[in-house]
Amino acid sequence: MTTVGIDAMEIWTGKLKLDLPNTFAPEKGEDPEKYTKGLGLNASSFPDSYEDIVTMGANAAKKLMDRKGLEPDDIGRIDVATESSFDNSKPISTYIAGCLEQVYEGDFHHANKGERKFACIAGTQSIDDAYNWIRAGRNRGRAALVIATDTALYARGDAGEATQGAGAVAMLIDEDPDLVELSMEQGYGSADETDFLKPNQQFPSVDGKRSVKVYLARMREALEDFESVAGKIHPDDFAYGPFHTPFPGMVRKAALLAYRHIIRDTEVEEELAEEIGRQPRQEAFDDDEAFTEALREYMDALKGTEQYQDWYGRTIEPTLGISRDVGNWYTGSVHIARLSALMHAAEQGEDLAGQRLLVGSYGSGAQAEIHAETVCDNWLEEVEALDVQEQIDARYDLSWAEYEEVHDRHNHEKDKELEEFTAPENEFAFDGWGRMGERKYRYVE
Repeated sequence: MTTVGIDAMEIWTGKLKLDLPNTFAPEKGEDPEKYTKGLGLNASSFPDSYEDIVTMGANAAKKLMDRKGLEPDDIGRIDVATESSFDNSKPISTYIAGCLEQVYEGDFHHANKGERKFACIAGTQSIDDAYNWIRAGRNRGRAALVIATDTALYARGDAGEATQGAGAVAMLIDEDPDLVELSMEQGYGSADETDFLKPNQQFPSVDGKRSVKVYLARMREALEDFESVAGKIHPDDFAYGPFHTPFPGMVRKAALLAYRHIIRDTEVEEELAEEIGRQPRQEAFDDDEAFTEALREYMDALKGTEQYQDWYGRTIEPTLGISRDVGNWYTGSVHIARLSALMHAAEQGEDLAGQRLLVGSYGSGAQAEIHAETVCDNWLEEVEALDVQEQIDARYDLSWAEYEEVHDRHNHEKDKELEEFTAPENEFAFDGWGRMGERKYRYVE
């Protein structure tokens, strides 16, 4: 059977940078380690005055198409995942297609276009849609372009302000992929939750503590559901575990929960029993409170074991490298976690072909998805073709006053004009407003 998966990826990070320990923390009167060690973040990316979700998505897509030698006729569908859309009717994919048609001879008139919304998990759902479209044979030999693009802004003074970010990930979904092959098995955890929402508003309403609990609960459900179709998994089954990363500190919690689950009833649990005891089983307790307390104590002990620390350092920590420097990209976050892992493997000279990734996606509201991916033979060539670190290093470092101006510039309720900090070159840029109030774009040579 022909394989289907992610053939190639490209990213486009917002061109501005907010340094959290050196700019944000002093202004807030906070210890820099609250951000670097607590949240696990060094910096956030922001869009310049001429950037938005369309320009970032279109620029990432153009980089991908140019590198892979693609023309519009090669693309049969364009799906955009975002929770930062500014249009409640017209999908962002049409704006991006319009941008791309400025620079290619052909057009996307025969490509199916849409927009996916389920908070941060929508990027993975869009990949699922493309996978199913190809598997159904409806693609007519064409590939799908999936773009996850977001500007993750919070209200000034909000607890989530330090986790902001902006960027886009473009992914080509095709037969016989070069990067990763997608598996047939998926696991889901979903429930009607109000942990994070935007009811006709730009900035989110967030219940931070509840959001963490919901994230962990849905991830656990998805992992259990995945095992129901893929079979019991073991810590050594996967080279890396890219998780949705709103900030690395949340992944630390999810990773510990996942590790406890997958070592249960394995030789790893037995080996650890002499040091920290076996995992508490609910049937051994008379009430939930006693069980919860015993489980909390076990988790605290498990976190300090050499076995867990080694697994976390090998499997999870390498997925966090990009996120530490760009912040939360909402729909793109799990996809830059995957990319971070692959970049780490390339730097370490690992032979990753044929090894598997366990990918954990999440969207508030709430839903989690767990699925496996197999790294393809040409993965290294794909990863070495990227300029991720160069983009991160080239960002303009904002002062606090400049950050305030940029935040106001991208606040939909404020009509803030702002001179750009960087000069657009060989990229798409916002070009003002049209007669119906639409956003217009042009390609800047």
